[in-house]
Amino acid sequence: METMKQVLTIAGSDSGGGAGIQADIKTFQELGVYSTSVITAVTAQNTKGVTGIYPMARIEVEKQLESIGTDFQISALKTGMLFNAEIIEETARGIRRYGWQNVIVDPVMIAKGGASLLQQEAVNALMNLLLPMATVVTPNIPEAEVLSGLDIRDSVSRLRAAERILATGTESVVIKGGHGTDPGFTEDFYLHRNGESLIMRSPRIQTSQTHGTGCTFSAALTAELAKGKSVQEALFTAKQFIQAALAHPLNIGAGHGPTNHAAYNKSANKEAVQFVQ
Repeated sequence: METMKQVLTIAGSDSGGGAGIQADIKTFQELGVYSTSVITAVTAQNTKGVTGIYPMARIEVEKQLESIGTDFQISALKTGMLFNAEIIEETARGIRRYGWQNVIVDPVMIAKGGASLLQQEAVNALMNLLLPMATVVTPNIPEAEVLSGLDIRDSVSRLRAAERILATGTESVVIKGGHGTDPGFTEDFYLHRNGESLIMRSPRIQTSQTHGTGCTFSAALTAELAKGKSVQEALFTAKQFIQAALAHPLNIGAGHGPTNHAAYNKSANKEAVQFVQ
């Protein structure tokens, strides 16, 4: 009998359950892969915002990575909130030590409520140590602006920002379009270092139930890569997964509510995403 593909999320814990480790595990379960985890920080948060961040010590992250690396066969992994330079350094060290492939870096920097989830001095460590290992890095527009040093106003500046991010050594980048200004649709822009590009366009869903969208998208991408899908196939499923999660809200909490991780497998319509070459 074939063993279920095993994946890893290296991220923070969200006490509200909508983002971070919790969102990743829910997504992995829905897409049929087995989740392991390394917790980088414990947060006190709910749909209204983050009230506390309590990072793990470096040795605690190291020991978690060791526990995974010496027992599980990890087919793909994703990183989320890493918080500080020490944790980023230890994460990069673990990836090298255990030879993990299919590395998805979601460069989590700012929470929905505005709290900073990545210390400023950690940005350089992320760019210098982790992005060169990444198969795909998945920033939203504000994160892509930080990583590239450019303002993204249109498709031309978006392309230039993606090229700057590729210059860090990452294999490919997806600049997610949820923070875009078009009221009718969102566009996610994919660029590979070989010049291959792709736009994924979907109807914009007017909702406040958006907590954990970035985590969920990158987790779905990770799951599909673990199952042997190409990056483009994995991206398409990830886009459909998050589109369904947004289109069928749970309406939980008084603020930015969580997305519905169960919606993709229950949804009859999975064709709401267009690929534009």
